[in-house]
Amino acid sequence: MTISLLHLRSMKDRALVIIPTYNEIENISRMLDTVMALPEGFDVLIVDDGSPDGTAEVVRQKMGEYDGRIHLEERTGKMGLGTAYIHGFRWALARNYEYIFEMDCDFSHDPNDLPRLLEAVQNRADLAIGSRYVRGVNVVNWPMSRVLLSYFASVYVRMVTRMPIQDSTAGFKCYNRKVLETLNFNKIQFVGYAFQIEMKFKVWLKGFKIEEVPVIFTDRTEGESKMSRGIIKEAIFGVVKLKLLSLISKNV
Repeated sequence: MTISLLHLRSMKDRALVIIPTYNEIENISRMLDTVMALPEGFDVLIVDDGSPDGTAEVVRQKMGEYDGRIHLEERTGKMGLGTAYIHGFRWALARNYEYIFEMDCDFSHDPNDLPRLLEAVQNRADLAIGSRYVRGVNVVNWPMSRVLLSYFASVYVRMVTRMPIQDSTAGFKCYNRKVLETLNFNKIQFVGYAFQIEMKFKVWLKGFKIEEVPVIFTDRTEGESKMSRGIIKEAIFGVVKLKLLSLISKNV
């Protein structure tokens, strides 16, 4: 039932971690406790898509333990990763958060890296990306086939879009609110894997400063992966669509 002094001192620079969930009962309690323990005093918004396993019930219990730092938005069904984050972005902007994060619940993104992303945006960048590939390949517990798929997906995205980003599909990010304020969320095209690419592409086209912060990505040990063939297909064809639309808009 306590809030850190640092959190109280920095309300004007509040930071919110948005975590979409669907059936994360094995991870949610430990994830929330870990983020809450960080000295920076992050707030957390869970956007739960009607998890039948009781994820939302655990979040409600934790809300009582941490006195206003954990928030829950419940939706009626699986509506896609992208729509969950957009829901969270709107929620955060309406409540005047200055720094807004995307993070998975399964510990593939290490919550102890949150302060490093925050530091990058506070001091240098408009968008910080927790990057698996900016310094070699930093992935643990993935089969080689998936490592190669992810790595060459980023190579493919760079070739098509010309974005100078090593890990274009990364989902561990911190935005300065001014970046999100410039985006028209109603025009976001994709809801799955391609959502992460599209957001980076739009931010890059607007000329914001992007920094890749090296992180180690560790595949989940609890719960089930949400990756599917449809998500991968969306990303492959979505990149071409994004590039074509950007070229058309320049010529209109």
